[in-house]
Amino acid sequence: MMTRFLFVLVIASSLCVWGEARSSSRAAWGVARIPRGGSSEDYAVACESVKAGIIEKASMSIDEMRQSIVEEGEVISDFGAKAESICNQAVEGFALSAPDAGEDTSAASVYDQMLETLEATLDAPLHVLYLQQLSLLRERALQNYRAASRVTETSDYEAMLQSDGQFTREAEASTREGSDWSFSAERTHLQSIMNDIAQTRKKLIDVQLKHSEKYSTAMTFLQSQQQMIGQLQQQLYGQSSPWNVGWAYRVPDTNFNVQGSYQQGRANVQVSCVADEYAPMLGPNGFTNGVGPGNLGLSLNLSV
Repeated sequence: MMTRFLFVLVIASSLCVWGEARSSSRAAWGVARIPRGGSSEDYAVACESVKAGIIEKASMSIDEMRQSIVEEGEVISDFGAKAESICNQAVEGFALSAPDAGEDTSAASVYDQMLETLEATLDAPLHVLYLQQLSLLRERALQNYRAASRVTETSDYEAMLQSDGQFTREAEASTREGSDWSFSAERTHLQSIMNDIAQTRKKLIDVQLKHSEKYSTAMTFLQSQQQMIGQLQQQLYGQSSPWNVGWAYRVPDTNFNVQGSYQQGRANVQVSCVADEYAPMLGPNGFTNGVGPGNLGLSLNLSV
């Protein structure tokens, strides 16, 4: 009887030692252990605690990306790959640190829900940063389009293709693989803006061309009218002289001013009575008492 009792005691002690060793091994891997008899609620609480720690760690990397995109306005190269790496590391960390569900179906369901919630929690802020990066890429593509575009329709079309291709490549690199992220709306918006710019430039060019045509038509009409007037003058007065002469003379000590001209074969003489405003400054007789440079003006033009 005593021998049987000692045998049972040895087996119980061995089981306790094996259980403590298994618990130590799970703790060494960072896996939480649910006490015997624990409910699914206890399992959910333990998983929630693990998930909170992983989200806090991943938020540090997301905040660094937010500072670069939002505050500094810089485009992060390979944004999609970096976002995918953050989510994968979080999922792997949760798989290693979460309690083992074992054969408990309710615990396994809680584990799957926690895993989906973890990925969705990290995907939401990353998607917001993704949309903001697309805005930066769109603005950069528009700047390149404005710089590369010219006044002709062909160069406008080529610049539009280059800017659209640049935006597409950078947007694809920023998209997280396996997610539902899409840049089609931003690409459509970019193409709409470039089309509006091209149409506005085309309208401006059309207005300038029409204005030039009207100006050219007006100048042609004026030249034709001038030629007709010259032809009529030749018919009425004969061949016009190339000499154009004009002269003016003020009679000394009077207000009489005599002006004459000879233009295109016709002479014209005009007498006017205009007071000399500079007489008090020049003295009672002006510069001279007769004809001289002070009271005689003469101009001569010869048309060849």
